[in-house]
Amino acid sequence: MERFTRAYQAGDVAAGELGVAPTPECYTWVVPTTRRRHVITETDEIVRALDDAARRWPADGGNRARLLARLVEEGHRAVVGQLERAASARRDAIARTSGVLTGAYGDGYLADLREDWPE
Repeated sequence: MERFTRAYQAGDVAAGELGVAPTPECYTWVVPTTRRRHVITETDEIVRALDDAARRWPADGGNRARLLARLVEEGHRAVVGQLERAASARRDAIARTSGVLTGAYGDGYLADLREDWPE
């Protein structure tokens, strides 16, 4: 790791020349963030999604990372919308059925029911 660090800092080695995982040690010191990072493999499905995203956002077509971020943002909006619609449907169902059983059980119904229960 020290050899990589010295070579990288001296400008003798570009990060891209080392491949995806140049050493088993942590080499993320060169990454300007303290946020968690995620690795994703471009499976056939991911490639298709990124290619479609490049058609949707041509200005970002050459930046796969930005396209991936846009897809995550769009997916998040879709998920939030679905959750909001489901919550609204539940509230509507509660409002529609509220009070429909009013009067269905007469006075003393619970007391009568409990008399049949074993102690």
